[in-house]
Amino acid sequence: MRAYKGIVESGVVVLIGARLPEGTVVTVTVGEAELLRARITSVLKRPRKVRVRLKPVPGLVAQAVPAGGVGDAGE
Repeated sequence: MRAYKGIVESGVVVLIGARLPEGTVVTVTVGEAELLRARITSVLKRPRKVRVRLKPVPGLVAQAVPAGGVGDAGE
């Protein structure tokens, strides 16, 4: 086994100064400090999602749909 230095770019591990043949199986080891820093950075850069929860009001449905239903033949 041999260690190569690398960096992650756009979610892909890029090995610096290494030429490996196609199909080579590699194992990536990430230090605890780097992993924690990466998680904190991703949380801070993530766009904040705002959720709006609306409670349905039963009276609005009865007002919106005529008594005969949608597409009533009597109209």
